[in-house]
Amino acid sequence: MKHSIRFKLTAMLVLVSSLTIFMIWLINQTFLYDYYVNHVKKSIISTYMSIEKIYKSDSKQKYELSDQIASDSNMTILVAKLEGDTLTTEYSSTNNLGKMYKSMLELLPLITNSTSSDEGMKHKSKESNYIVQKNFDKQLDAEYLDLVGIIDSQYLAVIRTPIESIHNSAMIFRRFLAYVGALMILLGAILMSVIGKRFTEPIKEMAEIARKMSELDFDAKMECHTSDEVGQLSICMNELSEKLEKNISELKTANNELQKDIERKVQIDEMRTEFLSHVSHELKTPIALIQGYAEGLKENINDDEESREFYCDVIADEARKMNEMVKKLLMLNQIEFGSNQVTIERFDIVELLNNVLDASMILFEQNEVNVEFNYQKPIYVWADEFMIEGVITNYISNALNHIVPPNQIRITLEQRENVIRLKVYNSGEHIPEEDLGHIWEKFYKVDKARTREYGGSGIGLSIVAATMEAHKKAYGVENVEGGVEFFIELDSQIES
Repeated sequence: MKHSIRFKLTAMLVLVSSLTIFMIWLINQTFLYDYYVNHVKKSIISTYMSIEKIYKSDSKQKYELSDQIASDSNMTILVAKLEGDTLTTEYSSTNNLGKMYKSMLELLPLITNSTSSDEGMKHKSKESNYIVQKNFDKQLDAEYLDLVGIIDSQYLAVIRTPIESIHNSAMIFRRFLAYVGALMILLGAILMSVIGKRFTEPIKEMAEIARKMSELDFDAKMECHTSDEVGQLSICMNELSEKLEKNISELKTANNELQKDIERKVQIDEMRTEFLSHVSHELKTPIALIQGYAEGLKENINDDEESREFYCDVIADEARKMNEMVKKLLMLNQIEFGSNQVTIERFDIVELLNNVLDASMILFEQNEVNVEFNYQKPIYVWADEFMIEGVITNYISNALNHIVPPNQIRITLEQRENVIRLKVYNSGEHIPEEDLGHIWEKFYKVDKARTREYGGSGIGLSIVAATMEAHKKAYGVENVEGGVEFFIELDSQIES
């Protein structure tokens, strides 16, 4: 609280007000009395000049004019006629003549005497014969400011005003100033507290918004009700919040893209390493076979035609297997790296299955396989037709390679809400449970000897997995009664 602007403004106003009132009180205490006395001195002299003018002119209305002057100046005036050492009252504004005469007799020597008990108050005019003196009248037991003057050597004029009233007035003024000053300080503090709140509340709100902005919360906005500096600052705060939110959003987007690029690069490096490792491993056997049979031909190990023909067939078969494996690896890499863009289109899955089965018919006949697929009416799905054809071909090829009597392949289509589940069953041995989660990995082979026998590379099911993940659709395998069943799911309609 003591560090708030509102408190500081209020404290500053109280301090400045207190210092101002104290300085006024100090000046009043130090200079007001002398200033007041000098002011009264000028007034008493001015009053004397007016009286002198009246009696010099010997006006017939001098008494009425003297009364008017005494009333206006609020001073005691006594004019006496000089006849030697005798004083005869000519005019008096007071009825207390006894004490006044005695006082005048005491003051009479002052007019001719150049010394005085109060040098600071003595004044002798060149034009007029008078003196101003501050005196303590013992007869009246009071302090007065007196002017004693002689008019045309005929009249003695005494003008008196009490100084005690000056002291009282100064004391009353100081007391009044103290009361009013305290009240003004209190009212000023309350007023400044109210006004300070009006100015500090928007600043506190700005501080709270700035704190939220530091925590990346840009929802809070300042409400601008004025067009002054605070209102302009509020507008700037809102603009700053919007620009920061926009820039941070762009930075986050760029950071996410950069993170994806980094992850993609790491993934590519890992896949490249894995690819080279797998390829070198898979190519080692066929290359060794080709090299061995080629050296046998070169050295004419068997001279008969039939042996040379066998050697050549082995070399050609191994070369064909390597070629197929490289093609599949290239296709898999394209799918995994996103080079093969998925083109979603609507097509008849029944027609596609019939085309694949017709193309593989010669293989079914050679292996005496019974294929069961009894769909005639079109069933439409949404997917990349070319890539799904590759998936179906891999499933059927995998079924042919692992089929056992009664040599049956069954293809079914099952409607499940908004998807079609395509299932490919083949009679055969169950896949071991520990291998079910690994068959989708590149170069993974459950039965390596059997895979080598039919020339499998362990890439076909990896292509299926990569294709379905690119479509973001489900795929899998289950051990069922009498064999194994692979499946994929495809959208039967586009979600709105």
